[in-house]
This record gives sequence, structure tokens and C-alpha cells, in this order.
Amino acid sequence: MKNIRNFCIIAHIDHGKSTLADRLLERTNTVVGKDMEAQVLDDMDLERERGITIKSHAIQMDYEQDGQKYVLNLIDTPGHVDFSYEVSRSIAACEGALLIVDASQGIQAQTISNLYMAIDNDLEIIPVINKCDLDSAKPDEVEDQIIDLLGCDREDIIRASGKTGMGVDDVLKAIVDRVPAPQGDPDAPLQALIFDSVFNPFRGIIAYFKIENGTIKSDDFVKFVSTGKEYHADEIGVLKLDMAPRKELSAGNVGYIISGIKSSKEVKVGDTITHVSKPCEKAIEGFEEVKPMVFAGVYPIETEDFENLRASLEKLQLNDASLTFQPESSAALGFGFRCGFLGLLHMEIIQERLGREFNMDVITTVPNVSYKVYDKKGNCTEVHNPSGLPEPTLIDHIEEPYIRATIITQSDYIGPIMTLCLGKRGELVKQEYISGNRMEITFDMPLGEIVIDFYDKLKSISKGYASFDYHLHDFRESKLVKLDILLNGESVDALSTLTHADNAVRFGRRMCEKLKELIPRQQFDIAIQAAIGAKIIARETIKAVRKDVTAKCYGGDISRKRKLLEKQKAGKKRMKQIGSVEVPQKAFLAVLKLD
Repeated sequence: MKNIRNFCIIAHIDHGKSTLADRLLERTNTVVGKDMEAQVLDDMDLERERGITIKSHAIQMDYEQDGQKYVLNLIDTPGHVDFSYEVSRSIAACEGALLIVDASQGIQAQTISNLYMAIDNDLEIIPVINKCDLDSAKPDEVEDQIIDLLGCDREDIIRASGKTGMGVDDVLKAIVDRVPAPQGDPDAPLQALIFDSVFNPFRGIIAYFKIENGTIKSDDFVKFVSTGKEYHADEIGVLKLDMAPRKELSAGNVGYIISGIKSSKEVKVGDTITHVSKPCEKAIEGFEEVKPMVFAGVYPIETEDFENLRASLEKLQLNDASLTFQPESSAALGFGFRCGFLGLLHMEIIQERLGREFNMDVITTVPNVSYKVYDKKGNCTEVHNPSGLPEPTLIDHIEEPYIRATIITQSDYIGPIMTLCLGKRGELVKQEYISGNRMEITFDMPLGEIVIDFYDKLKSISKGYASFDYHLHDFRESKLVKLDILLNGESVDALSTLTHADNAVRFGRRMCEKLKELIPRQQFDIAIQAAIGAKIIARETIKAVRKDVTAKCYGGDISRKRKLLEKQKAGKKRMKQIGSVEVPQKAFLAVLKLD
């Protein structure tokens, strides 16, 4: 056990985690020859296309130092704030972390947030400055920032480059020397923490675990503590580039178990595996439930695909435990699911993965957050969907979630960023200089305001330099109203939103204008209205397409033409009474991109 090292790589998005992981795999000969490609651990097409890590990836490396053989278990983690739950799970399975900072960009918001997560779990932190080969690199300045943040010595910081391979040997040496070996007793009753799971269509569900205490052999009879289900361990092993079966694994090791589990409900991330014959006294603690930030309805385009969508979401939930969903129905879209996501990028990725991996075409409604609604008797209900709101006469007040947002930026962009945050009903908590001309600003802001386009706007006004991180802070009373969109007098519940009273009229007007552009013209007039309760606050009309019924009349009396036109008018009137309006998928998404 003393020769095992479990560590993860944490950093802000795009600081070169996956590239540095490639060099470590290359240096330890874990991946050789034709298997070696850029970002070898990012195995999803989506990850390669976007150049981001979406899922944590575990892999085992063999390394020799001073004649001793060491086993290094590496977990490469995502850097985007929307996937921070993946990071927290990876950290739970490690004793050390490589904190990677880009030499040209310095410390950014997600670096700090991931670092605190690692410190809370008592991990040994090894700071690494990456991309030192760039012309724009400022390693001395970044070293000062790291010393301010961590309070470490200058000698502890390793300078490296994932591209050229500089400093990779120092990183491996530091992992062996500084990361503590896992603690645990191989002879105690089995206690293994499940930190991830994947679905394999041929072998069922594969769970990844880290053994805290005890030993597991293949064909052992094991039990999952929280679900109480019992299984035979058909195959256990370690995670190389592919799965490598082993006869037994003992305390401190990271591996996988295949036991023919078919149903996704039977594997919970954070659960404990133990033996049926000699169970452990208590489950491993300290694994928190995920809290979704953004809710949106996901509906199949064809109603009969509802059950397929449920199966697809369940399989996706295994690969991504931060996705939550429950069934709901909508008058406009039929049966679907209300899904909880950690952010907008997460929502976009899930929608894309449903299409690619399961061939599911879905419509996603306007995302919103959860509100606490208090009635006149003082009872509180949590509402995730504007259509679930009680009658306005019964509501005493509504509380909305506020977040504590941290923005790190260069001082040149302070003005526009302040304007943006205050325009989103933000309240300034503090601002301070970190180093040189970099500032950290802390705001309290309503989550509902930042959910749609805040991050994109922040990036564009700061030319990509500002970094953003947030956590849920508290709930505060707010003056919120439900904004309905009516098409020909019929309410479209999928387009309903809860918005602040001060923004409602402007938002309603912009939505009507946007829908007017997107809804195709019919042979009758379509009225698009925005309403708060019974009060109409905005209206646009899509004019009818007129079919030229008089085309076949050439010459002759005007009364012939008039007769045809009158007949058309009567038909139009009848059409208007029974005409239903087709709303294209683009219209639901366009609401997100309103400026």
C-alpha cells in the first residue's frame, strides 16, 4: 500500500490539464504508439470538438523511482464551473491534487474554487505552472500569485509545459515524494466508495470505486449499502487505457466492478460496497447530494418516444450523476421531464448527448430556477416550473435564490463589469486587488438573472479575461411576476417565465418581437401577446399570407372578383376560429438569446 499514490488534476478551464495528463501517460509508458493522441483521456466526441473535459477520467500508471515501483492512480477533472460536481467526486477518491495554473493567464476563479474544495478534503496540493514555453508566459508573476493563495515556498512550485514535456519528471517525482500513501487496513471488513459509474450496453453498469479498507476478490458476494442489493463480483480490475481485470484488489486501490447490474437505480454514486458475509459497520460518509441550479423541461418531439427518453435519461444519469429529472406534463408539449442541471453549458451538453448517443430529438423549454412560494397561511412550497405557481390571490410572497459570485478580472474592465452586474440586480459585497492589476469582485446576485446569458456577456465585455465562479448563498424575498405568452388567446405554458416586476414589460415586449420573426405566417392572422395575469402588456400580430384567389379571373365584371374575395374572407374567419399555431423548436431556444 505504501507504493500507491492517488491524485487528481484540478484547474480553471483551458489551463492545460488534459495535455499535461497526456505527457504523464507518455512518460510512464502507459500509452504508447498509435494509441497516443492529443487529450487521450477525453474519449467523448463532444469533448474533442469543444476542447473541454466534461467527465472525470481515471487511469492507472506504473512508475519506477530509485529502484522502487509505484502505482499512480490519476483522475483528470473538468475545469468549467458547470461540472464542479465531477471534480468534488474525484477529490473524494484522492489523497493529493496537482493544482495547475496557466503561466500566461494566472490564477482564475475556478482555480480558487477547486482549490478550496481540495483543501476541505485535506488533500496534499502540488502547485504546477503550465504553458511556461509560451512567449506571453509570466511565470514569476504567477508564482507570486500562487504563494499569496497557498502560502507555500517558492521551491515547491514546479514549472512545466504540457506541450513540450518540460518539467514532467519533476511532477512525477513530486507526486511520489509529496502525496501521502492511502491509509487503510487490508484485513478489515470491506469498505469501498463508488465515485463514478458508466453504462455499457453489453456488460450492464460498471461502477468505479476506491477501496478505503479491506480486500475484494473476483466472485466475492458483495452488497451495496444504501440500496441493500447483493451481487456477485463477476469481474474486478484496474483502469488502464482499457479495463484490466485482476484477481484481487486491496485497500488504497482504485478499480472497477462489473456485476451484471441492469437498472440504473441500483447504483448510487457515493454508495459503499461491502461483503455480504462480513459487512462493515457503517457506510463511508462525506458525500454530498448534488444541488441543481437550473431547471428546464425536456420533451420528446414525438409523443410515443416518452419511454425511450426516460431510458436514455437514466443511462445518461449513470455517466453524469449531477443530472436530476422527474416526469411532468405540459398542455403545449405533452409528456416530458423536468430536468435539473448545474448550469447552461451542462444543459446544452446533455441535450447534445441525448441526440448523439441515444438518437433522441428533444425540445427544451426556457430554463428557470427554483423559487420558494409562501402562501397566506405561511406554508412554503418549492416551485421549479412557472406553471406550478399557485393563484396570485393565494400568494403572500415569493423568495428567489441568491448566489455569491466571485469575478476575477484585470482592472481595465471593472467599469463595464460593474454595470453588467448592477443591471442584473447585483449587490456589491467587496472588491480587492489580488496582485498587480488583477482584482477580485464579489457580488450577491439573483440566480435567475445569471442563468441565461450572463456568462457570455461577461466574457465578451472583458475580452475573455474575466473568470467567474459562484455558489448558492441564500433565498431572499423578491417582487416576481409570472409572464405568460398567448398565441391567439391560448397560453403556451412552455414559454411562461417568472421574472422581476421591473423587467417584465421590457422582457415581454422583446419576446413578442422575437416570436413574430420566428413563427411562420399562416393563412390567418396570429396575435402574439405577453400577459401578466389578466393584463396584456405587449402585442404583435403576424399578418396572414394571402392566397391570390382572383388569379384565374381575366377580364369580365368586377363583381366576379368580389364574389371570390368575399368567399375567401368567410373561409378565413372560420379558419381563425379553429386555427392552431405551430411553434418551431427555434422559438423556444430564441428566448434564451434575447438581448
